[in-house]
Amino acid sequence: MRCYGSPLKDEMFLPRMTILPSSLLFLLVSSIMAANEPAGCKIRITDKGLNMLKFETQRFVEEELSNISMPEMKGTEGRFQYTITNVKITKLNLTAELQFIPDVGLLFDVQNSSISLSFHRQILYWFFYDTGNINAAAEGVNINTAVSLIRDDEGRLKINNITCDAKISKMRAKFSGTLGKVYDFLATFLTTGMRFLLNKQICPALNNAALVHVNSMLETIPVRTEVDQYIGIDYSLVDDPIVTSRSLDMNFRGMFFDLSDPNSTLVNYAVDPVIREYDRMVYLALSEYFFDSGLYSYYRAGIFQMHVVNEKMPKDLEMLLKTTYFGSILILNPALVDAPMSLQIAVNAPPKTSIKTSGATVVMTAIVKVMVLPPGLPPVQLSSMTMETKFHAKVSIKGKRLSIRADLRRFKIFSNQSALESLALIPLQAPLKTMLQMSVVPLINNWTKRGVRIPLADGVDFIEEVVEYHNGFILIGANLHFSKGLREMITGSNQTEP
Repeated sequence: MRCYGSPLKDEMFLPRMTILPSSLLFLLVSSIMAANEPAGCKIRITDKGLNMLKFETQRFVEEELSNISMPEMKGTEGRFQYTITNVKITKLNLTAELQFIPDVGLLFDVQNSSISLSFHRQILYWFFYDTGNINAAAEGVNINTAVSLIRDDEGRLKINNITCDAKISKMRAKFSGTLGKVYDFLATFLTTGMRFLLNKQICPALNNAALVHVNSMLETIPVRTEVDQYIGIDYSLVDDPIVTSRSLDMNFRGMFFDLSDPNSTLVNYAVDPVIREYDRMVYLALSEYFFDSGLYSYYRAGIFQMHVVNEKMPKDLEMLLKTTYFGSILILNPALVDAPMSLQIAVNAPPKTSIKTSGATVVMTAIVKVMVLPPGLPPVQLSSMTMETKFHAKVSIKGKRLSIRADLRRFKIFSNQSALESLALIPLQAPLKTMLQMSVVPLINNWTKRGVRIPLADGVDFIEEVVEYHNGFILIGANLHFSKGLREMITGSNQTEP
């Protein structure tokens, strides 16, 4: 006997079978989109920048090795009883290279170097007791330290792992004092032990320096921080740093946000910046999204609004408003003729940035309401106009602060009520443009003159910068200047710049 499934039951199972693959497809697409999040800001450090960093790194390593604490040595060799104390590293002569390791991070390589030491001896030979200093030299010092760089859970650059190998080929010691020549043969025995102990101390010292001290300095680089009282910026890495034989590339989110509503952000659909150059020490690339998210956040914060009234209203502009088209409206109501006038300006959509090879521009549209303010009475609206403006934006960088200066290039107003009124507003074009240049543009430049900090550690600044404009992004090439040593940068990691 054959049994057949019910058609009704088959239809009931069909939707569940189709829902499961659709859900998996949605999760797959979402994960791909999250993994490929575009960057609004990119920084490339080239091998030229790394070469400058080498000197600071070498000095820092020398300081760390100089602070190595060696244990006391006690023992007996034949009829000799000895105690070695107060071991100090007196001089380091390191020959080092700092280079990129593709897909990993950095390599600090010390070859054929030397370390000078001094320590105090106490030696008992039969009934003779002698003390004195020993000068020793470690030769053929080779230290190979590989540092792995990653993006941590907060989106911060971090040293994740260190591979260290230290070897000392030989060590010589020279005794001084009354019986110095008598127990010179002890030198081989003592230096062998000292070489073993020194070998054991080098890598732990460097591991601690990188994983603790350098990571603490990297934590001073802002990831999500306030720009001013209205907006903040997110500089978290969107993926792990990309390391090649010639550069270290870091892709940052580069997104501004409204402090009062940080979850309301702009989606990044802008052109992905491309850095092809290697001539300078460092390159900073900023997409249109970087600027658009800032303008969007300011718009969300409600600061693109202005009330031109009382002393802010230029007297010649007020006179022009009353003697042109709006004067004919005021005549219809004599009670309003002598009342002061005001302009209410409010941007009605987030401004939009456009970056071309010819430069950067910002287009902004606003509603302008012409108001009369009769004493003791509610304000009266005479007209509502749309104002279209286009600003030229000049980007500059000083130290590690990026700033923008706006210059009004195009201005147009038209009525929201009728084409006839738009014609009547033509005589107001030039005066209103002048008013914007004198009142609104300085206000915008005042907001932007302080600038926003780029993601660099304290003590590192841009110098000799060159700004280039490309289709969809701005590229700034510069050299690096260390105003502090690496040790100072680490020591001052708890006192970061605002």
